[in-house]
Amino acid sequence: MFVEVLVVGIGSLAALTVFFVSLAGVKNASRLAPLAESTVIAGLALAFAYALGILVDRGADSLLASKRRQFRARYFASSATYAEAKRAISSNPDLVARADYARSRMRICRGWVFNSLLLFIAIDFAIMRFPLEGRILMISATTIIGFLFVLGFYIAWRNITLTSYRKLALQARSIVPHLFPQQVATVTRGDSEGSVL
Repeated sequence: MFVEVLVVGIGSLAALTVFFVSLAGVKNASRLAPLAESTVIAGLALAFAYALGILVDRGADSLLASKRRQFRARYFASSATYAEAKRAISSNPDLVARADYARSRMRICRGWVFNSLLLFIAIDFAIMRFPLEGRILMISATTIIGFLFVLGFYIAWRNITLTSYRKLALQARSIVPHLFPQQVATVTRGDSEGSVL
């Protein structure tokens, strides 16, 4: 959990840094550059990145919660069935490790959906703040690239989430078949076959 939150938080901190430099100006911001060499400041920045990561992770989870519930409903009749399925595999360390790995990737992709949005907005803002040649072209390019990253991370989050639910249902069904009286639905178009739970 620590690593994925930090990975998300570093992206958020990068976006805030770009905003700060854009508002303060390069000359004013450069006066603070020596502080970056301080171990104390580096530690504080790391702690701040972690705190930002928690906020972005929770915010992203809330915003995508309805979509996540729709995905889960494809394989589990209720929240109780889902909870029972997780309990069913909890005695198998290998399955738990795979589930944790998939959850880690899912959280990183989910957080970076919003980090990508923040970063390209911050970069576009910085381009508008400074007298650069070809600003319109640069803003157009960064906006297109930014949206592609947002879309890419969303698709990755969607595929990992769907595949995780599907594999959890299949694994739990082999342990407690009474939870799934009907055959687990086959993977739908757009599910990622390469991901593991």
